[in-house]
Amino acid sequence: MISEKRSSMLHGVLLMTLFACAAFYIGEMDFVKAVSFSPMIVGIILGMIYANSLRNNLPDTWVPGIKFCSKRILRTGIILYGFKLTFQDVTAVGFSAIVIDAVVVTATILIGMLVGKLLKMDRSIALLTSTGSAICGAAAVLGCEGAIHAKPYKTAVAVSTVVIFGTLSMFLYPILYRAGIFNLPLDEMGIFTGSTVHEVAHVVGAGNAMGQEIASTAIIVKMIRVMMLVPVLLVITFFTARYVKRNIAGGNKDKVNISIPWFAILFLAVIGFNSLNLLPASLVDFINIIDTFLLTMAMTALGAETGIDKFKQAGFKPFLLAAILYVWLVGGGYAMAKWFVPVMNY
Repeated sequence: MISEKRSSMLHGVLLMTLFACAAFYIGEMDFVKAVSFSPMIVGIILGMIYANSLRNNLPDTWVPGIKFCSKRILRTGIILYGFKLTFQDVTAVGFSAIVIDAVVVTATILIGMLVGKLLKMDRSIALLTSTGSAICGAAAVLGCEGAIHAKPYKTAVAVSTVVIFGTLSMFLYPILYRAGIFNLPLDEMGIFTGSTVHEVAHVVGAGNAMGQEIASTAIIVKMIRVMMLVPVLLVITFFTARYVKRNIAGGNKDKVNISIPWFAILFLAVIGFNSLNLLPASLVDFINIIDTFLLTMAMTALGAETGIDKFKQAGFKPFLLAAILYVWLVGGGYAMAKWFVPVMNY
């Protein structure tokens, strides 16, 4: 019986592996590269196409394997994501960039939760959308999902908002910069881009379109935002636990299990290890490829559990929230880069 369960789970895992391979293949196509869609984004799109077409033909015994990818493999991918970062990156861009990142991350999440409450949105979707906008797009949404155990369709909705507005930024920022509307020196434009654009891939795309110097600064600033995922997840876990405890005390017996996101602590530990430069660059590059593949499997699994009916259930509000946060990111981020950075660097 146990061997049958393992075999059934393996079928689901292998299915997600095949989808991840397809996502990597599609991700190498020129038109996909042109919009800077990472394999993770391609993966969730493939998963959602599958969920709304052939999913009904999937044997129920394969479902545990898909859930395994969206939970366990997801957390493994987040931990290994630390090999993309070093603490040396933090010191390379200066104190002003760190402060702006911290303000952007904190304010975006707080504004998102406030607006979500005013819109009477589902609390989990509001938090996932806000976290994705604040930190590093899909990877942040996945990390937050692992901390609060949100339903897969809520994660997919939040990721969709990140894809839309991150892609918009990748085209909008270079256009406005060349038009002189974003009138910033190279280093300040890099800080602005890195602190406000959603996905790492979108930062790379937007930065390279404006010049290598802007791209280099933007990517480092973006990676500092990624590091802030750890304290954010710890704070989210703390307040989620308090919320659940208050509900139970108030008579709501629908207890939710809240666990410390150890994968976030291990993510930080991996960053520390990577900062020591003990591994050859070729091995680190290989680990990063494996990590992207694991995260692509996780994204595909989340997409495979997201039917179109789930988007109808979520409604228009998550996209309205993401749009409001986007206006804040562009306007607030630009103001800080233009006036705050020169003062800090003076």
